[in-house]
Parts: sequence; C-alpha cells; structure tokens
Amino acid sequence: LRRQKLGAPEHKRDPAAHGGTLSMSHNNTRSFFNFSQLVLSAGNLKSPPVLKHSKITYFEVEILDVQSKKQICIVDKVPPSSTLLDVKHKFHKACPQWYPSRVGLQLERNGPYLKDSVNIQSLAVSSIITLYFTDLGQQVGWTTFFLTEYTGPLLIYLLFYIRLSTIYDQVESTKNFRHPVVHLACFCHCLHYIRHLLETLFVHKFSGGHTPLKNMIKGCAFYWGFTSWIAYYINHPRYTPPSFGHRQVSLAALGFLMCEAGNHFINVALAHQNHSGSKACFPSPTYNPFTWLFLLVSCPNYTYEVGSWISFTVMTQTLPVGIFAFLMVIQMSLWAQKKHKLYLKKFYPEVRRKAAMIPIIF
Repeated sequence: LRRQKLGAPEHKRDPAAHGGTLSMSHNNTRSFFNFSQLVLSAGNLKSPPVLKHSKITYFEVEILDVQSKKQICIVDKVPPSSTLLDVKHKFHKACPQWYPSRVGLQLERNGPYLKDSVNIQSLAVSSIITLYFTDLGQQVGWTTFFLTEYTGPLLIYLLFYIRLSTIYDQVESTKNFRHPVVHLACFCHCLHYIRHLLETLFVHKFSGGHTPLKNMIKGCAFYWGFTSWIAYYINHPRYTPPSFGHRQVSLAALGFLMCEAGNHFINVALAHQNHSGSKACFPSPTYNPFTWLFLLVSCPNYTYEVGSWISFTVMTQTLPVGIFAFLMVIQMSLWAQKKHKLYLKKFYPEVRRKAAMIPIIF
C-alpha cells in the first residue's frame, strides 16, 4: 500500500473520482486475509517469559593471625555452597607457604579448629566472615604415621633376635642355648605388628587426613624405644625362662593369640559399621564369638590390645614388658573413655550400660 501510494499520481489518489471503490475494497480484503493467515501460522503473539536470574550472594572471608590479630589476607567471592576446605585451597593460592593440611582455622581465638567439611554458609552472620589462622606445622598422613610407627618395632626386634655382634658378646651368644620361649616371643611380637601394618593398609579408614609431624616423632620414640629395651632383655644370652616353665608359656601364648584374633575381628566389624547404611548404629555382636565382647564394653579393641600385652608379659616374665604393658593400660583406658563419651552422645540407649574398656574396673 505504501509503494502504491508513493507511485500513484496526485489525480489518482481519489478513488471516488475514477470509480476505484471496488478495487480498493478488494485489495484491502485480500491484505487483511493475508495478514490473518500470517498471524494464525505464527502462533501465540505473547512474548516469551523473561528468565529471572537468581542473585548469588558471595562471602568474603577475612583471615587473621591468632596471636597478633593482624590481617593475613581476604578470600573473596566465596560461594555459599563452599566448604572450609575450599577456603583453605584459596588461602593456599594467596599464601603458598601454607598448604591446606597445615592451616588451622578457628571461629574464635580460643575455640576448636573447624573441620574441613563445615559449610561456609553455616558460619556466616553477615557477608564478611572472620576466621583466625594457626600454623599447625608440618603434617603427615595417618597411613604414613602408622606405617612408620609399626614398621620400626618389627625391624628393631629382629635385629636383637639375630644377636648382632655390636649388641651382644659374640662368644657368649654362641655358647648359651636359646630357650623356646625366645623364639615364641619373636613370633608373637612380629605377628602383633604385622597385623597392625596389614590393618592399616586394608582395614582402617582414616577420616582426619593428617596429623602433625611431631606426633609421629613422639609415637615412634615411644614404640621404638620400648621395643629396643624389651628385645634386648628377651634375646639376651643370659635370659632366664619364666618361673612356671612350659605351662606358663603355653597358657600366656594361647591368651595372646586369642587377643590378637579378637582385636582383628573387632577392627573389621568397626570398619564395616562405619561404611554401611545411611543410619548409623552401634555395632552388635554376631555369630563370631570374638565380637560378643560388645555386650559388655563399648571399645573391645582396646580391651584385646591390653590383653595381648598382659599375656606377652606373663609369657616372657620380663620387667620392661611389664612396664610397657602398664603404660599401655593407662593410654588405652584414656582413649577408651574419650571414645565412650562420644558413643554415649551418639548411641545413648545402646551404650549406657556398657563399660568403656574393662567391665567393673573401667
């Protein structure tokens, strides 16, 4: 129509003057028909809905030194779904000298260290979160920790067992006869630490991830030092057998082997319990008799561990072993009581009538 109007002369614009009423009406009807067909084929005339993008609120994490309260850095643009481990990785990019496992973050200066799995949104009161940084020192993995701690006693005991000339007098070593309990003690001691090593590799699941290097040094000094003291006396050429002879040795060795088997089966049961099902529940005894100790105590693995060293003390009748067993009873009872309190909070109805490690006594 616009082209028609622009191309027509002035005297043809009046349809009444030339009798063009019918032709214009026909053109208008045809145009309207075409326009209607276009609309029907196009479908809905409504504009598509506008997608509204949700606004994501980012947090800023201010990290201060726990001693001086000075600002170390600010980790910005932290999404609400981030965990504390994500913050530690970003903090490591800003300060490369502190890798994530070495970083300890606290919400308060004297508060506990926050776990890596904590959601950052749960800590937020405003868009700025203030955390206090502590250098935890050089860290090692739990697997490395236990492998180093248990490999040392295994090798150290064997060095004393073969009676090196640098440790014992060679002439005296060749003359004196070795009592059978010396060989049996070597077998039991090696069996104990080989079991620990295999369970570390194939049974235990460590959730913490890392521990300070100084803890590994203290643990190695304790186990390696006592092993040297114990092995020196048991493998000495002048070692004397137990007072009651073979009967004492046989009964103590049987008790040692039973405790070792019980400790293994309890560790397997605890490992399966920690990784089975969505609803956590306290381990219950099975058809295996070694698991029946769950009826009396909440930490039977510590009970069996103490039983092993008491049996080893009776079997060898050696003072260093007795001192080591006494210290193990104290340490295991402290660990058992600490774990028993956690069990009471988590499984109160099932644990309330159980002892921590030894019935009646602990």
